[in-house]
Amino acid sequence: MDEITIDCPYCGEAIDVLIDSYDEPQQYYQDCSVCCAPILFIVSENEAGDIQIEARRDDE
Repeated sequence: MDEITIDCPYCGEAIDVLIDSYDEPQQYYQDCSVCCAPILFIVSENEAGDIQIEARRDDE
């Protein structure tokens, strides 16, 4: 598990989240620790083999 900091797509606050980058590609929801809104995390690998993490609003 890797700890990363993202900006919540709802409230804009910086939050720390744990990402399991060894089991990709994957999609899952995790609630924001500040505003409790459900954030969709999309974990994938790009062509160079680097892990990409995208955080989206549930309503996008």
